[in-house]
Amino acid sequence: MSIVAAAAALSLPISLSRSNKFHATKCLRGGFGVFAIIGEEGGLVERKSPWTSLFDVEDPRAKVPQYKGKFLDVNQALEVARYDIQYCDWKARQDVLTIMLLHEKVNYHLLVTISLCGLRMSLVIVFVVVEVINPLAREFKSIGTLRKELADLQVELAQAHNQVHISEARVSTALDKLAYMETLVTDKILQDTSTTGPDLLLPSSTLSLPPAKSRQPKRSINVSGPVQPYNDHLKNFWYPVAFSAGLKDDTMMPIDCFEEPWVLFRGKEGKPGCVQNTCAHRACPLDLGSINEGRIKCPYHGWEYSTDGKCEKMPSTKFLNVKIKALPCFEQEGMIWIWPGNDPPTPKLPSLLPPSGFQIHAEIVMELPVEHGLLLDNLLDLAHAPFTHTSTFAKGWSVPSLVKFLTPSASSLQGYWDPYPIDMEFHPPCMVLSTIGISKPGKLQGQSTRECATHLHQLHVCLPSSKQKTRLLYRMSLDFAPILKHVPFMQHLWRYFAEKVLNEDLRLVLGQQERMLNGTNVWNLPVSYDKLGVRYRQWRDSVERGSKELHSQYNFLDQ
Repeated sequence: MSIVAAAAALSLPISLSRSNKFHATKCLRGGFGVFAIIGEEGGLVERKSPWTSLFDVEDPRAKVPQYKGKFLDVNQALEVARYDIQYCDWKARQDVLTIMLLHEKVNYHLLVTISLCGLRMSLVIVFVVVEVINPLAREFKSIGTLRKELADLQVELAQAHNQVHISEARVSTALDKLAYMETLVTDKILQDTSTTGPDLLLPSSTLSLPPAKSRQPKRSINVSGPVQPYNDHLKNFWYPVAFSAGLKDDTMMPIDCFEEPWVLFRGKEGKPGCVQNTCAHRACPLDLGSINEGRIKCPYHGWEYSTDGKCEKMPSTKFLNVKIKALPCFEQEGMIWIWPGNDPPTPKLPSLLPPSGFQIHAEIVMELPVEHGLLLDNLLDLAHAPFTHTSTFAKGWSVPSLVKFLTPSASSLQGYWDPYPIDMEFHPPCMVLSTIGISKPGKLQGQSTRECATHLHQLHVCLPSSKQKTRLLYRMSLDFAPILKHVPFMQHLWRYFAEKVLNEDLRLVLGQQERMLNGTNVWNLPVSYDKLGVRYRQWRDSVERGSKELHSQYNFLDQ
């Protein structure tokens, strides 16, 4: 768990400002004897300042007699006093001279400004007159306006392209599913024919599959034993798999998703693609190869694949029509998304941007040796913080007499923690969004997020790589201290804090996983502050049963 991991770092004393004091006496040593004004021809005219001769007095300090360490008689004392008076007089003249010269400089800049304003006003009048007199001039648009309209059209065109690609992916998936259903019906017809005899052929309209037994909702949560194979219904969602900044034009990014190897890369025009990380020829991992003109090139025999999985180059042999599996893949709001399911993808991708007024400060990716559901259980639980994170962000926290997670309805997947100023939401299928109000670092109790002046926003994405492996995407945003984005090595500092907090959780979650695999139920006795984690498990059970509705079975958790 990396909840509020960055809060402890915000109190670091970082000084980024420099003194801008103006030393007038140092500037005077260079001299202000000559300055420039605008002449009648528009050029610069040099003349001596009228104040130079009046204040051209030599510094008397060089002539002061040296009596240090000696007893002075009356005459010598009077001589030293006289030089002191001369120095004071000289110093006063220099200060007055500085003021006079700065005054003339201000007048000079004011004169230049007035002249430029007059010239600009004249040009505006000329352009207005031309536009009024010449009706043809009103029909033409400025280059800036045309560029803006062109940029708007390009954005609309890109959005239309995305919608077309999504529609194509949905149609392709629907056709594949239809072909599969036709195969099932044909097999059923053949099976019935062989059973009833060759002379009897039942029409397809009379065939009906046996009704599936409806599974009753579970009255208790049983999360125990070996991790079962992933349900196909859980794959029918958009999953964010990478940050856009991490996928360069000439790089490949291997990932695992639902126990299948995939590789991300950018094709032509920089659009991302996700294909099976296995060459169709000899099953060589494609991420060991390279990128060539927007195609991923196998390092074994040089076969090249585009982002839709088609093999477009096959050196040293007769070209064959070969294609590897590719997933619908799109880029939105700084993240790359894939659709690993068999159902047609939904036309709209979720938005995971931080609220208005926040700036993104860190984007971190980690591979963790734990099942993604156990990690989500941990992220959706804040009551463990004062017991688990005693050496990081929760150091010094007092243990509340009662911790509650309040939600707007009995089936809601979002709400806020009491007494902590933290809002939290589970966003299907595997995302956790949280906003933390920061009053003082290390002291979060006693206020709601609305009462805090500064906030930390966090996104956790728990991608199910395999039964015991999770790809974690973490993004942190702040609504204050924008200068921290420009501090060198700040990304390394954020990662250090995130890993330190996460390690406090991992040792516990890994222990849970070991016992779960041996048959222990890790959700044996849920209590009131387990509400959000329980609702995640209920949502997951509902999805695996093919339902999209969540009905709360734990009313006592709302008490």
